[in-house]
Parts: sequence; C-alpha cells; structure tokens
Amino acid sequence: MIELLTADTPNGWKISIALEEMSLPYTYRHIKLAEGEQKAPWYVALNPNGRIPTLIDHDSNDFAVFESGAILIYLAEKTGQLLPKDVQGRSLVMQWLMFQMGGIGPMMGQANVFYRYAPEKIPYAIERYQREVRRLFEVLDRRLADHIYLAGDYSIADVATWSWVQGHDWSGVSLSGLVHLQRWHDAIAARPAVQRGKAVPPPSDLQDHNDKRIEGARKLLV
Repeated sequence: MIELLTADTPNGWKISIALEEMSLPYTYRHIKLAEGEQKAPWYVALNPNGRIPTLIDHDSNDFAVFESGAILIYLAEKTGQLLPKDVQGRSLVMQWLMFQMGGIGPMMGQANVFYRYAPEKIPYAIERYQREVRRLFEVLDRRLADHIYLAGDYSIADVATWSWVQGHDWSGVSLSGLVHLQRWHDAIAARPAVQRGKAVPPPSDLQDHNDKRIEGARKLLV
C-alpha cells in the first residue's frame, strides 16, 4: 500500500491526481502546514527538506520518496503509466516536467508570496513575478497550439503543470488570450481522476480555507 503525506497545495495535488490516474490504492495523511507538522522530527526523517508531499511505498520496504517531481517519476516507473518507455518520448516528458519544476512552480510560488501572503505589498515584486508567470504561460500556450498535451500523450508533465496552472487566479495572473492553454486546462480539469485527486485532502469552507491558507503561509515565511 502507498501512503501519501500531503496538504492541499499544487505540489500535493500532483501526487494525489497521479495516484488517481494510475488507479493505485493509497491512503493519505493530511499534514497541517500551519501547525508546522512538516517540521516535526518524524516527518523530517522521511523528507529532509521539511516540505510536502512525501510518499511511502509500504510494499517496497517502506521506501520513502520526497520532492513532487521525483515522486511522479517513481510512480510512473513503478506502474509503467504516464511516461513513455522510449528514450526520446521519455526525454520530452522530462523536459516539460523540469519546465514546471524549475519555472512554473517557483515563479507562481513567488507571485503567490508577494501578491497574497506578504504583509507588505511591494508593487515591483508583485509585477515582476506576475509578468514572469504570464511569460511562462505564453510558452505553454505556444506549445499547446499544435499539441493536445505537452509531450505527446497525457503524461506526468501535464499532471504536474496543471496542478499549478489551475491556481492562476491565486497568483493574480489571467489566462485571457491564451486559448490553447485554456483549452488544455479545461480538458484536464474535466477528467474524473483529476477531480478526485484535487479533493485530497478535502478543503474546508472556501473563505475559511483561504484565510487559514494565508495565515499559514505567512507563518512559514517568518
């Protein structure tokens, strides 16, 4: 059995969505970020970086995997799903996965910090990161103009990237005018496995959830 230690963030949703897409049985534990549970000694022993998500494969000697991209690759290799076996097909998926890991995620994360979480609003920082997020979205839009998915067939690159792009409003960045990216976003959002994975862990009341999310993020920034 697979155990997922997670929270309701884009990096956490990547893994629960992948698990649902792969039809893998799993359990999950909601890590309370605002309470600092991810910094507890027992958790850091599994994930040295003290972040979510972490996956434990109890069927393979309780093997623990941290870093969301590494977890996606582990699951894809374990199941033979969402990752081509040929060298070039695999490379293409890895390229777009790394694009998300090195670009989309970090830049949207910084946009979130300065637009939503920072107690002091710094216009230069907000505009700088929102502008970069929009530029990266335009890269995706150009790619998707003549590709249904990012790397051929639906893959872990799409799962990882969608998990961040779907929160564009939270970063204060519009998809307006990006018709190919919007088409891709909507098609993935309609997938039943994506909807199930996005509900792990289940959100509380939306406004209460958002207030706690901001409060918790500010604590993590101290």
